[in-house]
Amino acid sequence: MLNVIKALADPTRLRLIGILEHGEFTVQDLVAILEMGQSRVSRHLRILVEAGICTVEKQGTWSYFKIDGKADFFAAIKAELIPRLSGIDGYHRDQIGLSRVLDERRRKSRQFFDQHARQWDRMVSELIPVEHYADHILRELDPGHLVVDVGVGTGRLLNDLSNSARYVVGIDQSSAMLDEARARVNAGQLDNVELRLGELTHLPVADGYADCVILNMVLHHAANPQDSLNELCRVLKPGGKLIVADLIRHDMEWFQVQMADQWMGFERREMDRWLDAAGFRAGPYVQIKIDDSKPSVFVLTAEKIEI
Repeated sequence: MLNVIKALADPTRLRLIGILEHGEFTVQDLVAILEMGQSRVSRHLRILVEAGICTVEKQGTWSYFKIDGKADFFAAIKAELIPRLSGIDGYHRDQIGLSRVLDERRRKSRQFFDQHARQWDRMVSELIPVEHYADHILRELDPGHLVVDVGVGTGRLLNDLSNSARYVVGIDQSSAMLDEARARVNAGQLDNVELRLGELTHLPVADGYADCVILNMVLHHAANPQDSLNELCRVLKPGGKLIVADLIRHDMEWFQVQMADQWMGFERREMDRWLDAAGFRAGPYVQIKIDDSKPSVFVLTAEKIEI
């Protein structure tokens, strides 16, 4: 307890907690947000880690800090502490800097997909063949469902979704990707499919709009996974179903670089934590092995908790 109290007795470390409450960030991110020197920021992070308030995890060449420590005392006071951080000098500047960092992540992701839209189907068929796990998604659908496919990309699943659901809305941040998806919709005469341009954390649909939301190989590109899942919960009806297909945590750095991934997959425990925080009840979780040279895939379902 004493280590935690000492760690919290510094405004810079409180500012760091206020930032890390919003996601996982590298030292370089935090230096840019706080506008401080790297050695100073690193020293404060080390104190937070040693106190058990934060942890650090390596993903490829980058180390990400997050509030996921084991300090019981901090866990007990966190709910009371976080709302009070807004009164610290520098907090509001930090939130502006935080937004800049997340916006830059989104910009890089959108640029990557715009550049690779025409080659995308070939790229993913070699690295993450959808046919290896598509059945685990499709079997969860109901013919009466209004489905939102978030991060629809080039629309590889649209033909199957069109045949399995009443109506499908595909959303993507990349206009180039949507052009490819639109060609697929027109070629297949998919009259019950609509495409929309939109960001993962600001989806162009109303609250409680969808019976089912699909997030297929998107979350590892998300600037902030928790914010993304919060938004998916917003657009689902109470009791609605979320289906997530993504990569299991891996250490294949070449894969991350080739696919411009923000995150090197996810562990089940962190998915469960994010889902719970967003307002979901986690359901079945299936692991699918592609082959030894590629990351494995998980498909999970979750239900929006009715309040």
